[in-house]
Amino acid sequence: MDLRLRGKTALVTGASRGIGLAVTSALVDEGVQVVAASRSTDGELKSLPVDAVAVDLSTADAPGRLVNDVVARTGGIDILVNNVGFVRPRPAGFLSVTDDDWLNTLNLDLMSAVRATRAALPSLIERAGAIVTVCSVNATLPDPLVIDYSAAKAACLNFFKSLSKEVGAHGVRVNTVSPGPVATDLWLGKGGVAETVGGASGADPGEVAANAAKSMVTGRFTKPEEVADLVVFLASDRVGNLTGANIIIDGGLTESL
Repeated sequence: MDLRLRGKTALVTGASRGIGLAVTSALVDEGVQVVAASRSTDGELKSLPVDAVAVDLSTADAPGRLVNDVVARTGGIDILVNNVGFVRPRPAGFLSVTDDDWLNTLNLDLMSAVRATRAALPSLIERAGAIVTVCSVNATLPDPLVIDYSAAKAACLNFFKSLSKEVGAHGVRVNTVSPGPVATDLWLGKGGVAETVGGASGADPGEVAANAAKSMVTGRFTKPEEVADLVVFLASDRVGNLTGANIIIDGGLTESL
C-alpha cells in the first residue's frame, strides 16, 4: 500500500534507538525527509539518510529551538512524531520518588511533547499535517512500579485528546499510540526494566522478561518495527479522518474495552 508520504518532512524525537529508530527507518523507507532528534546521534542512526540532531529535550527551551531550526532549514513540518521518553522502575515504592524524580519524568515524558507540539503547530496547520505521539499502556493501566511514568503518560494521553478537538478544524490530525512492553533496551537492555526489577527482587532479568511476556495474550513482546509501522500509518492520509484516537498495541495485555 502506498502511504502517499513521499516528499513530506517529519521530525522524530528520541530517534536514536528502540521505537524511535524504527519509526525513523520506516519513514525513510516511505520516502520521507526525516530530521531525527536525540541526545546522541551515534549508533545505527548514522547508517540512515537522515538529518540527525543531538539535543536534550528535557530542557525547557530545547524543543522550541529544535522545531524552529527544522522549519528554517526544511521550510516546514508535515509530520511530528513525539517519541522521546524514559521510564525508571521504582521498586522501593512511592516514598522513594523525590520531587526531582517527578519533575524529571514530567519534563521528558510529558513536557517535551507539549513544547515540541506548541512550536510545530503553526507549520503543521499551514501544511494540514499530522501529530503522532508514542504514549504507553500505563496511561490507562497505572502501575505503582512506574508510578511517575504512569501519571506522566496519562497526562500526555489527555493532552493530545484535548488538542485533537482544537486543531481538527484546521486540518491537523492528532493521534497517540500506546505500546505495552516492547523488545527494546528500555525493557531488555542493561539497566532496563527487567534488570532493575530483577535486581530488586533477586530474580534473573530473563525470568522477569519471560513473566512479562506471559501476561500478554500473544505470549511475546511487541517488536519496535510493529509500533513503527502503526505510527507511520497514522501519519498518512490513508486514515485521513482518524483523529483523537489512542491505538493500543500490547499483545492483548489490556483486558478492558
